[in-house]
Amino acid sequence: AAQIQTSPFFAWPPRPAAMVEWVRARWLAIGENLILVALAFATVAWFQPSLDEARTLAPGWIAEMYLRNAMLITVVAGGLHLYLHRYKKQGKRLKFDPREIAPKGRNFTFGGQVRDNMFWTLTSGVGFWTAYDALMFWAIANGYAPVLTWADNPVWFAAVFLLTPVWLSFHFYWIHRFLHWPPLYRMVHAVHHRNTNVGPRSGISMHPTEHLLFFSAVLIHWIVAASPVHIIFHMQHQALTGVTSHAGFEGLIVRDEKRLHLGNFHHQMHHRYFECNYGTMEMPWDKWFGSFHDGTDAAHTKIKDRRRRMGA
Repeated sequence: AAQIQTSPFFAWPPRPAAMVEWVRARWLAIGENLILVALAFATVAWFQPSLDEARTLAPGWIAEMYLRNAMLITVVAGGLHLYLHRYKKQGKRLKFDPREIAPKGRNFTFGGQVRDNMFWTLTSGVGFWTAYDALMFWAIANGYAPVLTWADNPVWFAAVFLLTPVWLSFHFYWIHRFLHWPPLYRMVHAVHHRNTNVGPRSGISMHPTEHLLFFSAVLIHWIVAASPVHIIFHMQHQALTGVTSHAGFEGLIVRDEKRLHLGNFHHQMHHRYFECNYGTMEMPWDKWFGSFHDGTDAAHTKIKDRRRRMGA
């Protein structure tokens, strides 16, 4: 089986060529990160209430942000669902799991996976996403959170974009491990893990408590200075890469060519085997703490032994 590779920045001995290729593939080629940076700038320019308005918490501008976020995730998750799963425009090419998304199931709140995912995403998911958006813009507008501009330090301004996925990887790993503590898993995280065969709408289909913890990563910017565009990038990155990483497909094929990387086998393995691959490939936390399933037979045997010990 193909072996999953994590970030070369944490490998020893150092591999400079691999580091350069890692950055090139993620930041210098048209892909998720560049698209999200462009989307963040467009959002701030055209779809974000002004900081003057944000000085006072008011239903009007917060509702505008909720509608913006709801429409964005509906277009992205709904579009991918229709293209990949409903109309099967690329068949099973680059699909991780040959099974179809569950049309029915008693474990789902509304009797089916898609309805269940849409409910949790558009109510609690977009609700907490918007609440954190509003909190951060209110804090910046009132001087409670430090502000960074391009004029202040252009190098650090650019670096915040590069470091955001690394911070999200750190935060996600520890929050995710916490959510797999059996009492919390049963009460909270099990809502997300109803999706054993994931689809785009599964990405932020979670219990409200999980949304509260998941989106809390943005609170780092009460300490680390950021601009409005960094806040939007951070929040859209969390929400929309949640969608793409659960797409169920490795990539998007258009006209017989892979045009955009989507999901990853690393997280697909987590939904299949549960007690492995809690983090992301940006940082090798799973390697360091013995929960890494790299897709090989040896790793599979190790994870099965680990699950047996945990069950005992």
